[in-house]
Amino acid sequence: MIAILAPYDKTGLQGFAFGLAELGFDIYSTSGTQKHLAEAGLPVHAISSLTGFPEILDGRVKTLHPMVHAGILARRDKPEHMEELHRSEIQPVDLVCVNLYPFRETVAKPDVTMEEALENIDIGGPAMIRAAAKNYPFVLPVIDPADYDEALERLRAEHVSLDYRRRLAAKAFQHVASYDTAIAQYLRSHAAHPEEPAAAGVSRGHPELIEGFPSQVTIGLEKAQELRYGENPHQKAALYRDDTPGPATGLLGAEQLHGAGMSYLNYFDADAAWRAASEFDDPAVVIVKHGTPCGIAS
Repeated sequence: MIAILAPYDKTGLQGFAFGLAELGFDIYSTSGTQKHLAEAGLPVHAISSLTGFPEILDGRVKTLHPMVHAGILARRDKPEHMEELHRSEIQPVDLVCVNLYPFRETVAKPDVTMEEALENIDIGGPAMIRAAAKNYPFVLPVIDPADYDEALERLRAEHVSLDYRRRLAAKAFQHVASYDTAIAQYLRSHAAHPEEPAAAGVSRGHPELIEGFPSQVTIGLEKAQELRYGENPHQKAALYRDDTPGPATGLLGAEQLHGAGMSYLNYFDADAAWRAASEFDDPAVVIVKHGTPCGIAS
């Protein structure tokens, strides 16, 4: 069995890799991850020994190779796929553990340049994640360190169900979608910087935003907390926040001091109160019922 481990966030990775090695996985990694795992005494192969090609272009091209992607994408239930792998001497890949360059964290820095932003756009990582998630019945896509323990437990028990695989695949596609959303939002809202590299013969023109109202827009959100219940007591609900790095603001940055957990309507009312109180420069109190301010004092 083969596992490719190449996550940017290496939290808990050594323990996960040890567990995979104990289960008989041969581990392949890109240079940075290989060094990290080797420091812990783990037997790990360079991804270049799988591809037969070195990492090039300052690491921009590492895993974009048929030896990697054919091994991930081959369907094990199609004899013709497996025969083709055999003819090409390609080994099937059984697990892919990847997460992506820190694009959001990079562009959140106040002095970030466009060149830095572009260099933190991951290409090989999303390609491997998408390939593994597409072929989830046969390849386990693991993108979150929080899933390492359960994945190992299921592998040890030989109980990696199709439902579990599908759940990890959905999480993987969402990971990539949120990542691409952050990139699109950043490029839409930032004009070219003076230091941004331009191809020969390409005019910079005048700095401008790409589109005022683009034809397609996605929004990146992450769950802030589960709510006590939804609009009605028998319904479930959760609160989501913009996944841009940085401290939470408004109600999301508030600390609840007393009482039962917040429900959907509690937040609905509290948001109306917060918005009304924010209209005043001096301290203000707002009483809200059913989302409507019915008493204000300042």
